[in-house]
Amino acid sequence: MSKDKEFKLLFSVPVIVAALGYFVDIYDLLLFSIVRIPSLKALGVPAEDLLSKGEFLLQVQMGGLLLGGLVWGIMGDKRGRLSVLFGSILLYSLANIGNGFATTVSQYAILRFIAGIGLAGELGAGITLVSEILPTRLRGYGTAMVATIGLFGAVLARFVAKEFDWQVAYFIGGGLGLILLIARISVFESGMFLKVKETGVERGNLLQLVSSWDRLRKFLGCIFIGLPIWFVIGILITFSPEFAKIMELKDPINAGDAVMWSYIGLAVGDLSSGFTSQFLKSRKKIVLLFIILTFVFVCVYLFYPIETSSAFYVKCFLLGFGIGYWALFVTIAAEQFGTNLRSTVATTVPNFIRGTVIPITMLFQFLRGEMGMIYGALTVIIVTSIIALIALSAVDETYSRELNFVEKD
Repeated sequence: MSKDKEFKLLFSVPVIVAALGYFVDIYDLLLFSIVRIPSLKALGVPAEDLLSKGEFLLQVQMGGLLLGGLVWGIMGDKRGRLSVLFGSILLYSLANIGNGFATTVSQYAILRFIAGIGLAGELGAGITLVSEILPTRLRGYGTAMVATIGLFGAVLARFVAKEFDWQVAYFIGGGLGLILLIARISVFESGMFLKVKETGVERGNLLQLVSSWDRLRKFLGCIFIGLPIWFVIGILITFSPEFAKIMELKDPINAGDAVMWSYIGLAVGDLSSGFTSQFLKSRKKIVLLFIILTFVFVCVYLFYPIETSSAFYVKCFLLGFGIGYWALFVTIAAEQFGTNLRSTVATTVPNFIRGTVIPITMLFQFLRGEMGMIYGALTVIIVTSIIALIALSAVDETYSRELNFVEKD
């Protein structure tokens, strides 16, 4: 294939629309972390309850992601990748518009749960579609591009939250989703999926994942590889103002700026890990490197002494870069399984990881009461890193794997 044709494939409509979909997804997913404090204050939450109520709402949103990952993943294999791309963005767009009208914490929680369900479908369906339409040698570049463009949604969310009230920020997010919904009319379905659909092979059956130890091992391995990622995002970044107080910084830390700089780092990391995996022709070696980097940068975040907010945001950028194997680990999940289970796995895996914020938060809450925030966080990153390294050994190297196959019992 000529360089010109490869370029056109990488920048084809499905790839661009998948990237923009993830852009809006990240905008809406991270908006709560950015507007957590002003929105809860506006709803009358006392200052001493901002952390606990924020943890509660984060857990509710992640619970929605967990449920949505199952629903959209199965639908993607049974009904097609496009059905998920249309349905998920419509649900979370409407939920986020509704979020702007919330007047109580209970209403806030219900709408974050619904939005979480909708947000669950975007990344897995997009990565699955892009992986199936691109040739083997371009897959890593394509999925890295989707993630890199998508992650800058956090940057837009921060700028919007700075310029507008928190309700308007939610309205804008919902409006962007509805606009993108129109753009998706021109996207075509995966040819691999259509061929499998014609054969009558059973698709989207979760029981197939647990009926074989080999499949279950790989599925669990794909999930637990990402544990350090959502500890960093869900705890260290979301509650960065509270960590900054413990570190006795002279300047106040804005959660929105912490999110923005960490996601800029994450975008750079995703681009670096994706391209490096193509150059070295290995997924697992790069994931191993980035798990180690994440651990090192978390230790820097927790213990390296600083005095200014600028230095703190540099730490946030480093944390983001360290967890910049996000797109790579979702790509690994998509490449592990056949076409009749690929959407189920690629969609459930990132959302199960997001859902682990619930037990991780509970563990952190316990440890911070026993050990304090700093050493509680250190203990959690040690545990999650060890689990991730063990999980990495359970998955296959999939760099050169052809994806035109199905899972059979």
